[in-house]
Amino acid sequence: MNPLLIDVPEKVETERLLIRMPRPGDGPEVYRAIQASINELKPWMPFAQYEQTEQDVELNVREAHINFLKRDDLRLHVFLKETGEFVASSGLHRINWSIPKFEIDYWIDTRYSGKGYMTEAVQGITDLAFHKLNARRLERRCDSNNVRSRAIPERLGFTLEGILKNDGISPGTQELRDTCVFAKYKG
Repeated sequence: MNPLLIDVPEKVETERLLIRMPRPGDGPEVYRAIQASINELKPWMPFAQYEQTEQDVELNVREAHINFLKRDDLRLHVFLKETGEFVASSGLHRINWSIPKFEIDYWIDTRYSGKGYMTEAVQGITDLAFHKLNARRLERRCDSNNVRSRAIPERLGFTLEGILKNDGISPGTQELRDTCVFAKYKG
């Protein structure tokens, strides 16, 4: 089936969160979240390695919106239902629609960490993948040193399939790193 014909919900709600596709105009909020969290993002996220302007982030959001519509990549923005505040960015990436399988990725605005929002968002996106998109496999890959990132798939019952030795390079220090591969399956 042509991915453009796949009905991907534009939003998902959990108990406390609204999770939706990125929209033009989200850039300023995402930019502020990146700036507030830059020290926590730098060790793990390639995009945090270079200076970005608010306009750069808005352009990236608009590209993500287009990619969502094309079904090439499904970035999702996470907001508090009660206040509408931007909390995190996540999504389903490295998509193979023929299986279908996805890789989930995420980062949170530091000002909202430690409240269970990211775990709640990942559970909501996992449910979306399996119940709406008929995923057969959902992966989470992360640096083995990123303890907080590892805790989420562990908490949600993903299986640690293995640790790939010398699989990546730290964005900040350029050191060799190991990658944890977690997965959930259906069928």
